[in-house]
Amino acid sequence: MNSAAIHDLLSGIAGAIVSVYVGQPLDTIKTKLQIFPNHYKNFFDCVQKIFYKDGIHGFYAGTVPALLANVAENGVLFMAYGRCQSLICLLNNKNHHEQLTPLENMAAGSLAAIFASLALCPTELVKCRIQTMNDMQLHKENQMRKTISPIDITRNIIRTEGIRGLYRGLTATLARECPGYGFFFGGYELTRSLLTKENEKKTDIGFVKTWISGGMAGICFWIFMFPIDAIKSRIQVLKPNMNIMKYTIKLIRHEGFTTLYTGLLPTLIRSFFATGALFMTYEQVQSFLRRAF
Repeated sequence: MNSAAIHDLLSGIAGAIVSVYVGQPLDTIKTKLQIFPNHYKNFFDCVQKIFYKDGIHGFYAGTVPALLANVAENGVLFMAYGRCQSLICLLNNKNHHEQLTPLENMAAGSLAAIFASLALCPTELVKCRIQTMNDMQLHKENQMRKTISPIDITRNIIRTEGIRGLYRGLTATLARECPGYGFFFGGYELTRSLLTKENEKKTDIGFVKTWISGGMAGICFWIFMFPIDAIKSRIQVLKPNMNIMKYTIKLIRHEGFTTLYTGLLPTLIRSFFATGALFMTYEQVQSFLRRAF
């Protein structure tokens, strides 16, 4: 592994840690609204019920697996993204990543997402089940209500479903991540380009513009990929053995297409701030590592 790959890995990990603590409360709300839309009247009702039942701690349910998921995903994602950018540079006879167009960066992001999905799926599965543990108590077919920690839930999944059970929702995760991270990195690079003045490098646009570019990356990702994420979350928590296409058709037939966008508002708010924090941290750590090493 060369130094550039190590820098990408460490910068991605640092960005992931910051983004989780910025965005975890809204991610918890998003997951609850996606999986149990009939339990809550709206976004504010969900906030009130979480706070009334569990206090501030309730908004940070699943933080440990979320940290593991984001550290694993973003470490692998940004390292793979840098390598995929290098590959596309080689194929297009370009000398530096800065020369890539937003469309070429979209392609690099989609390729990198394949590797990130393999790291993400098990930890995100555990995170979703922790976040919805209290809601699951309302269902008769509940095998998870006595588990209280990520380790307990992981053991429960392996015991009842085997190792393959940790990859429930992998197809939906790949369907979300690959095109999603194309829009993610394409949106980031396009916004950075638009905010870069003439004769200025994209790496020199500053703290605020980098945050805005990162925020737009997150919004681009979720606007296009939110329905797939809603289906993935439900499959992982409620229907682990169900075919994704059959479940999607059944869900739309019984609850309507709009149910796939339940929880979109907190997701967009969370994503703007959390992804802005991720890219801001990523770029700052990259800059530090380049100077230090």
